[in-house]
Amino acid sequence: MAALEDLLRALAPQVLGALVRRYGHFDTAEDAVQEALLAAARQWPRDPPHDPRAWLIAVAARRLTDLLRAEEARRRREFAWSVDVPPAVPDTDDSLVLLFMCCHPALKPDAQIALTLRAVGGLTTAEVARAFLVPEDTMARRIGRAKQRIRVSGVPFALPHPADRHNRLEVVLRVLYLIFNEGYTATRGPLLHRPDLAAEAIRLTRLVHRTLPDDLEAAGLLALMLLTDARREARAAADGSLVPMAEQDRSRWSPAQIAEGVELITATLPRGVPGPYQLQAAIAAVHDEAPSAAETDWPQIVALYALLMRRAPSPIVALNHAVAVTMARGPAAGLALIDDLDALSGDHRLHAVRGHLLEMSGDAPAARAAYLKAASLAGTLPQQRYLNTRAAALPELG
Repeated sequence: MAALEDLLRALAPQVLGALVRRYGHFDTAEDAVQEALLAAARQWPRDPPHDPRAWLIAVAARRLTDLLRAEEARRRREFAWSVDVPPAVPDTDDSLVLLFMCCHPALKPDAQIALTLRAVGGLTTAEVARAFLVPEDTMARRIGRAKQRIRVSGVPFALPHPADRHNRLEVVLRVLYLIFNEGYTATRGPLLHRPDLAAEAIRLTRLVHRTLPDDLEAAGLLALMLLTDARREARAAADGSLVPMAEQDRSRWSPAQIAEGVELITATLPRGVPGPYQLQAAIAAVHDEAPSAAETDWPQIVALYALLMRRAPSPIVALNHAVAVTMARGPAAGLALIDDLDALSGDHRLHAVRGHLLEMSGDAPAARAAYLKAASLAGTLPQQRYLNTRAAALPELG
């Protein structure tokens, strides 16, 4: 069953791309493809087709025709077919076009992510709803509104004009980055991470990089994902509890992902002024190549974060820079840097870092209070347990 689900997920954007390229009507075509996928899930286990992709396209096309006829009858007008069908292009191009459509600037970020997971990632509405921790009917309405916006925008089924492609690609990469982050470190729920979302983000980013190999930030983002995901198996103990990087068993890190990520970023950095994803990938590479936590080249990481602060400043980047400074120069230097991060006062990460730095400096009561504050703000159970455990190990008073 898992193999069937993987096959359907891989075929979904290919089939949707074929239908939209030929007939248009993204929203209706997407509904037709979903119905074809459901039919395949029911029929293929007992009667597998010789050509799964052709089977799905045929079934989805018939269903699309039914849906369009129903719409025609209801609206009492003919569906406007396109006379000139664009020439066929490789499936990867169709999937990339879908990705650009789903990341249309007319959509809000959460709608971009949801529609990307549904239309390009092949997730069902229920799976997307679980990723967002909302009811399925809520997500169905959200996706429906997003498809409607795509339809009324009149965006053609084609890659953006070269003059517009850079800005649109920037949105695509940001959406993929957000999907990966939610997969690697869930913001809500009982699980520390969602490996399915992280894997889907990596797959889609590979697609972008393969289709646009000269885009340095696409290569940088893929390298960042690979180098970060390489540590996934070591991030949680057998009971599901969080294991910080300094305490992880590095023999459980994926050498294949590390090698691929390092090769990518090594080839990319010399080709121009590095962008934010490339710099983050370079930082991840320094971590991954260190034989142990004690042997991490923290001065190099501090320098890379300083560059990242100039290229793409943000409170989270500043917080990570403070951690690196702490490891290179001591907790007093790091604490001085996080005192001004009021923008993160409601984010558990700021208080967790403060607790760690205070613990390193020997102020156990203050560290305990910071850990408890972080636990009260953390969104997942593993994070809450880890922070409460750290707090419980420290005295309330000196």
